[in-house]
Amino acid sequence: MALIVAFCAGIAGTTSAQDPQFTQFYANPLYLNPAFAGTARCPRVVLNYRNQWPALTGTFVTTSASYDQHIDAILGGLGVLVTNDQAGKGTLTTTTVSGIYSYQLAVSRKFSMKFAAQATYFQKSLDWSKLTFGDQIDPRRGFIYNTNDVPRGGSVGNADFSAGVLGYTDIFFVGFAANHLSQPNESLIVGVSRLPIKFTAHAGAMIPIGMRGKYGKAKTKISPNILYQQQAQFRQLNLGLYVDHGPITAGIWYRTRDAFIALIGFHTEKFKFGYSYDVTTSKLTTSTAGSHEVSLQIQFNCKPKKRRFRVVACPTF
Repeated sequence: MALIVAFCAGIAGTTSAQDPQFTQFYANPLYLNPAFAGTARCPRVVLNYRNQWPALTGTFVTTSASYDQHIDAILGGLGVLVTNDQAGKGTLTTTTVSGIYSYQLAVSRKFSMKFAAQATYFQKSLDWSKLTFGDQIDPRRGFIYNTNDVPRGGSVGNADFSAGVLGYTDIFFVGFAANHLSQPNESLIVGVSRLPIKFTAHAGAMIPIGMRGKYGKAKTKISPNILYQQQAQFRQLNLGLYVDHGPITAGIWYRTRDAFIALIGFHTEKFKFGYSYDVTTSKLTTSTAGSHEVSLQIQFNCKPKKRRFRVVACPTF
């Protein structure tokens, strides 16, 4: 199946691609919304790995790495995001490198906003040698012949631009991002294959409950969340709830018409690790073996924060 998808993407005159997705949205903040750049204030490194539908021939594997921090001198945050997506065991590969700047604005004593711009360079490539065709098949011996199809594809690179906005207090947050504003052409042959704009809207809250521990901080927090994404004809609504108790975070999400998601995570002041599993609920239920995702975040020390800086109180994963 993955090989067929990759082949279609490589030869179609006009096609509409879709971005890879991560289940642990807030464990990959810059990928979700560039306005998250610098929201932790101190330097932060985030690593993510996703293996989608491993039971199918030719899996979809996506990895990403990012770095961001707030810099007082520029009144905002800087971030770098690198992603790599492989479909069909590397048949179709997409690599992106992004630079992000986010400006922080303290609207009032309780409410802050961040506005972000993102510039990206991407490269998409097709490995023709990994494709298989009908004229290569012998009825008895399988794939033994050379195809008469003319090799096409190769690679293409282009620039891309995105933007995001984030508003937040100590309790709630709401954000919006628009990716691929320039709708770059990613066709691997003659013709046009525009990358559609992806719109993302997300909102949630971190609500302290129960008894408070040292320094008056609540030991337990619950976080209801909603996330909506649209890219061309693709629409997706995610509803979920996190429970954060001490160093442990657990969560459950429902992705409409697609999957239930279970998550477990462990975090300290400087280190965060999360694992999630997508239980497929579509017609592919018995064929995909779900999806596995792992996230790792490292938080570094920096100078004591100034009063005017408010850290976003959003879920860890």
